[in-house]
Formats: sequence, C-alpha cells, structure tokens
Amino acid sequence: MNSLLLGAAAMGFWTVSLFFLRFWCQTRDRFFLLFAIAFLIGGLDRIASGITNFPRAEEPFFYLVRLFTYGLIIVAIVDKNRNRSSRQRQTSASLGSTDPRR
Repeated sequence: MNSLLLGAAAMGFWTVSLFFLRFWCQTRDRFFLLFAIAFLIGGLDRIASGITNFPRAEEPFFYLVRLFTYGLIIVAIVDKNRNRSSRQRQTSASLGSTDPRR
C-alpha cells in the first residue's frame, strides 16, 4: 500500500513538473524552470524511497534530497523577487532622470 501511495505522489509531482515546464517553454522564465526541476526531483525521490529497502523513509539521504528541492524552490522565489525589485529601481531611476521639472 505504501508503494502505491508513493507512486501516486510521484505521478503528481511529475504532472506538476510538466505544467511548470510548459510555462517555461512559453515564457523562458527561469522561475518556472527551477520549479519544474524541483518537482521532477521530488518525484524521483518518492520513487527511490518506494524502491529501496530502507526500513523507514526518514533516512538522511531522502532528507538531503528533499532539502535540496525545497532549497531550489526558495532560490527560485528569491531570484524572481530580486529581479523584480531591481527592475523597479531601474524604472524609477530612469523616470526620475527624465522628469521635466528638473
């Protein structure tokens, strides 16, 4: 039963990964690519934990893989917000330099 649930979870991860990959193909935004990679790795992690003969899924290897995928998601979010804030600063600086009142 546990293997069945892990397989279903892997299928869900891969489905979400395909959606993000499709969005990346349309926009070429790195945010979607990093999310697609993270969910692909998450699905592989679920399959690996179902195939191996470890007595529990709390083995350090699986935690390190999950830590990497969650870190990848955090990097994607921080990168997206950093790019947005730098673009806003550039826009406001260029608007300020073309102000006719100066």
